[in-house]
Amino acid sequence: MISRERKMVENTAGLFNLGSPHSQQGKTFRLQRRDNAATLSAIMIRVFLSLILATQAVCAMDLSPLEGVPIQEGGRKKPYLVFAQETLLGLSGKTSLLVEGKKADAMEVVTTLWLNPQGWEARPVILVNHKPLKEATGLEVKRKLFSYEELTVNNKLLKLLDEAQVLRARPGNQRLSGLPKEAAEVGMRMAEFESLVNGSAFRFVANPEMEDGTWALLPPVVIASLQMPFMAGNEAGFARAADAFRVAMAGIQPQFQPPAWRITLETIYQKAHPFRLAWMSYVVAGIALLVAGSRGGYVAAWVFAGLGFLLQVVGFTARTLISGRAPVTNMYETVIWMAFGTIFFALIFEAIYRSRYFLLGALPVAVGSLILADAQPVALSPTINPLVPVLRDNFWLSTHVTSITLSYAAFALALGLGHIVLGKVILGRKPVTVLYNNMYRAMQIGVLLLAAGTILGAVWANYSWGRFWDWDPKETWALVTLLGYLIVLHGRIAGKWGGFGMAVGSVLAFLGVLMAWYGVNFVLGVGLHSYGFGTGGFGWALLFVVVEIGFVCLAVACHKKPVGKPGTPAPQLVS
Repeated sequence: MISRERKMVENTAGLFNLGSPHSQQGKTFRLQRRDNAATLSAIMIRVFLSLILATQAVCAMDLSPLEGVPIQEGGRKKPYLVFAQETLLGLSGKTSLLVEGKKADAMEVVTTLWLNPQGWEARPVILVNHKPLKEATGLEVKRKLFSYEELTVNNKLLKLLDEAQVLRARPGNQRLSGLPKEAAEVGMRMAEFESLVNGSAFRFVANPEMEDGTWALLPPVVIASLQMPFMAGNEAGFARAADAFRVAMAGIQPQFQPPAWRITLETIYQKAHPFRLAWMSYVVAGIALLVAGSRGGYVAAWVFAGLGFLLQVVGFTARTLISGRAPVTNMYETVIWMAFGTIFFALIFEAIYRSRYFLLGALPVAVGSLILADAQPVALSPTINPLVPVLRDNFWLSTHVTSITLSYAAFALALGLGHIVLGKVILGRKPVTVLYNNMYRAMQIGVLLLAAGTILGAVWANYSWGRFWDWDPKETWALVTLLGYLIVLHGRIAGKWGGFGMAVGSVLAFLGVLMAWYGVNFVLGVGLHSYGFGTGGFGWALLFVVVEIGFVCLAVACHKKPVGKPGTPAPQLVS
């Protein structure tokens, strides 16, 4: 007797006729022809079904059988759950939407756009977040989400899209800026919406010829087998069809499918949110350090800081296994890596010196960084993308980039300690000498790592681009940052300033880190390091700079005593 699962495989694979490499269709497989025919047929079937079946905005049913089905998108194979969440995030800036008064998650929204898209062109699902663009195109400034229908009839927006296309067609392919750039991003979201509605975004069928080849679209009859029970609200029927679909997909060209363990791991990682749990644990550690008794609070802070650190280790291990490379290739990963490094250094120093101040300085930095990464998914996208060619060298990626970002972590620890010093000065309290020593140690580690990372970067540049140094903005600002911290350290050794001056320097020098790290990629947007470019967050970065400068100015105004005479060493500070 043939098992039920085997029957599902045979029935659905028969619809595809792609499971056997000996089939005539498998031999004559042509992706482009299949994609065009499948898209046209799928649209016709949707129109027909829309006329005969009752429709609703979002069909609330169990979609879990589809979560782990591999799908190809952006050159990477990922679970359907991850595809749905990343797609909605890119489209709307959210992982869920409010539809007719009910919260619909990414799986519900994206699956509905695929299987029952009727009426969604009039729903506000496309993000337009740039205020000057909304003003220039006459869109309502207070709104963030707009419908595909109202954007396609906006002549001012369409004119900007045409302008962006003309600029991109010019020789040299210059990077867009200003309104054309913002309009182009909205245009990409509109194109994403089109691909969801017409089904061209859903590539489930593995390429039979090569592992890295483009996957194909589903035959219309298979889409209909999912579509009919979905649109009719038949949960049991959809569950059976989804199970058959999942099993059938796994049986098509299994040698070119991603490993099952990797798909399972990524699904678990997507649901678990280890970095969110990490910052929550760090918050508890900080509260314990501040409000609990001296001995018990310190032990509790160690426990929860260690727990948060382990959660980050788990998260980074998962991202490394999923992507097959070091998790430091975009702004999101470097932000959470900096938080990891800050706690790492703080725990090491605390184990040696037991001063409490390392944890007290590191925890706010780590919490702030992880909350920023968690709360700003549009500017800091957590998506795992394929690497650009210049980064496809795990040795240099694992040495140069990790060294640079770990140096940022050490400087961030010094920044946290500097805030404690300046905060005490503002409150009229005298900082203890150990604080200055701790800050000095953190800056020493940061300078060592930044210098090593810059040298390794020069070697990698020669390996990749044929020159060690070219005054690229990223290179230049890394050097400026290194020199800034060297000035702070050497000024302290030469007696130009003492502990207070060093605290001021730890805050002001970190603005160089901000420029080298964020400013070059997100503000300047020029240079050979174009793989790290992004947009968004400029207002928050500018606010951070203004607040930091204001904080330093207030501390200097409150500092009544001289910081030391030139030529005299700062007393009681370790070297």
